[in-house]
Amino acid sequence: MASDDSPGAGRAARERLPPAHHGEWAASPRRRDLVEILQEEAEPRIPELMPIRYGRMTGSLSAFYRGTPAVMAADLAALPDSGLTVQLSGDAHLSNFGLFASPERRLVFDLDDFDETLPGPFEWDVKRLAASIAVAADDNGASPQAASAAATEAARGYRTHMTELASATELTVWYEHIAADDLLQEVGDSLQRARLHRTLDRARETDSGKAIAKLTAPGADGRPRFVPDPPLVEPAAEDDRATVEHVFEDYRATLAPAQARLLDRFRFVDAARKVVGIGSVGTRCYLLLLEGRVAGDLLLLQAKEAEPSVLAPYVRVPVSHEGRRVVEGQRLLQAFGDIFLGWSTGPTGRQFYWRQLLDMKGSASVQDMSESLMRQYAGLCGRALARGHARSGHRAAIAAYLGDDDSFDRAVAAFALAYARQTREDYAAFTRALADGRLPSGPSA
Repeated sequence: MASDDSPGAGRAARERLPPAHHGEWAASPRRRDLVEILQEEAEPRIPELMPIRYGRMTGSLSAFYRGTPAVMAADLAALPDSGLTVQLSGDAHLSNFGLFASPERRLVFDLDDFDETLPGPFEWDVKRLAASIAVAADDNGASPQAASAAATEAARGYRTHMTELASATELTVWYEHIAADDLLQEVGDSLQRARLHRTLDRARETDSGKAIAKLTAPGADGRPRFVPDPPLVEPAAEDDRATVEHVFEDYRATLAPAQARLLDRFRFVDAARKVVGIGSVGTRCYLLLLEGRVAGDLLLLQAKEAEPSVLAPYVRVPVSHEGRRVVEGQRLLQAFGDIFLGWSTGPTGRQFYWRQLLDMKGSASVQDMSESLMRQYAGLCGRALARGHARSGHRAAIAAYLGDDDSFDRAVAAFALAYARQTREDYAAFTRALADGRLPSGPSA
C-alpha cells in the first residue's frame, strides 16, 4: 500500500489514468470462462448444497450478480487501475448495505458484508456498487436513462463525500457514521418518508428473538433446540458437541477481555448447520444458541466459514487467517462493529469468523423502488462506501484524483450500464450451463 496521501499523489494518478477511462468495458478475448470460475469455487464446498446455490442464482439478474463476485473480480483486475489503495469491501453490491444496531442500540446505515474484504484500488468497490444498481434497475424494468442516473448518483455520492472527508480530522473521519433517524430529515417526499419509517420500525423489531422462535422448539428438557429442516438447517449430532465447544473456546480467545467475560455468562445450549445467502451457499455455516443466567436470556451466534477472498489472486496480500481477515476488515470499514466479532479454526483446519445473528437488522427492498427513490438510495450507498474507504485509505489523494467535476461519475455510470449488459450475457451462459449439466441444477430451497 502506497504511503503518500497527498493531493499531489492523487493528481499524479489522475494523469496516469484519467477518471474518464473508468467508463471503458469490453470483455477480453482472454476473459476467464464463467462456468470454470463457478466450478473452481465449488471445489472446497459441500457438494449437495451447490444446486441450492445455483437455484437461488436463477431467481433474478440481481441474484445472479450477487452470486458471481469472483467473476467481476477477475474482470476488474484486468482493467487499468488508479493505484490508490483502500480496504475494500470486495463485494459492495446494493444488497450488502443496510441497517444494524450500534453498541448504543441506535440504528445506523452502513456496509454489512465483508467476506471478500482485502486492500485494493478504491474504484473496484465503486464499480461493483454502480453495476449492481444498473442490474437492479434492469430487474425493475427501468429505462437505461434511469439506470444511468442512479449509477451516476452512487458515484457522485461517493465523490462528494470523499471530498468532504478529505479535509476532516482523523478522529472526525473515524467517528463519522450515518444515523438511520437522520435519514428521515433528508427525505422530502411524504410517501417515501412513510416508507422509510416502516423500514426502520421493521429493523428495530428484527432481532435474534424472531430467528430463535422460527428456528427452535422446546426440547425434552424444556430448553430450546434447533428444529431440523434439511438441507437448510441440520442440528449438530451429540458426538459433534465436544468439537463445537472446542472451536467455541478458540473463538472466545480472540475476543477482548470484557467481551470474553460477558460471553462467559452464557452457556452452550445447541448448534446447527445452516444454509445462508446466495454466494455463500455451500460454505460451512453454523448457528450456536447460548443461554444466560436468566431463563429466556438467549444469544444466537453465527460461525461462518471464511474462504480466501475473490480478490486474493489479484492483490497478493498475505493473509494469516481468513476469519481474522474478515473481522479486521469489518472493524476497519464499518462505523460500529458487533461486540462479538471474532474468529476460530475448526478441527480440520477450516477457518471461521463469528458474529451475532440478526441484531436489529434491515435492508431496503430494491425490487420495487421508484426511479427517484433508487437514485436517493444509490447516493446513500455511495456516501457510506466513501466513509468506509476514508477510514482505511488515502482520502486526500482519492479526493484529488476524483476532482471537482463529474467526469468520474459519468464514467462509472457508463461502465455500470456496459457491465449490466455483460451480466445479462453471463446469466444466459449460466442458464445454458445448468440446462446442459455443466453445473448441477436444483431448487433454490
